[in-house]
Amino acid sequence: MADVIDLLSEGPLSCVHVGGGACTIPRYIASTRPGSRHIVIEPDGLLVNLVREQLDLRSVPRLKVIVAGGREGTAKVWDDSADLVVLDAFTGATMPVDLATAEYMGDLARILRPDGTLLINLADGKGLAFARRLLATVTGTFGHVALLAEPGVMRGRRFGNLIVAASRTGLPLDLMTRRAAGGLTQARCVHGEALTNFIAGAAPIKDGDPILAPVPPPAVFG
Repeated sequence: MADVIDLLSEGPLSCVHVGGGACTIPRYIASTRPGSRHIVIEPDGLLVNLVREQLDLRSVPRLKVIVAGGREGTAKVWDDSADLVVLDAFTGATMPVDLATAEYMGDLARILRPDGTLLINLADGKGLAFARRLLATVTGTFGHVALLAEPGVMRGRRFGNLIVAASRTGLPLDLMTRRAAGGLTQARCVHGEALTNFIAGAAPIKDGDPILAPVPPPAVFG
């Protein structure tokens, strides 16, 4: 995610983070792009209090936390107000399916500025069936989409995380590809025809679809 964020236009960013966790990405952006603003949407109030106390969230300027579910919190954000939306929400180790639907992607597009960028962290394993459906969903709303992951995860050989980058106006694909390949953790960047082939046959996810997000095998956290 940081690789993509570093390639966005220079200067402060107006950010919305759906899923707060330890607020790692807001703290990274605050350090690398002083003056950025952050809205963090996190349903776990106890986690928010823990992070406030242990990681001193007050040290992150211009950060506001909304204690609410992803869809409820997003509905409170103004139209065309975000340069960057980071969707990094998990219940345990599973992405909430209600945050992976076409309807929710439309709401994220609503709060993004026309040239804004969406980043999604998801997890999947053998066959990448969920990732393919989520990519089919994202491409239905955003015209420019790329997928980044370690080669073993990208091939569906093992369970792991994948990052989706999306925009309505364009992505720095060449720079993203080079940055991903040369990073500390090497990754592939799939886009264009290769991404179309990756998605082929997968149906977008819609509200009410009977779909379960993949659960990691026990060995992942063993």
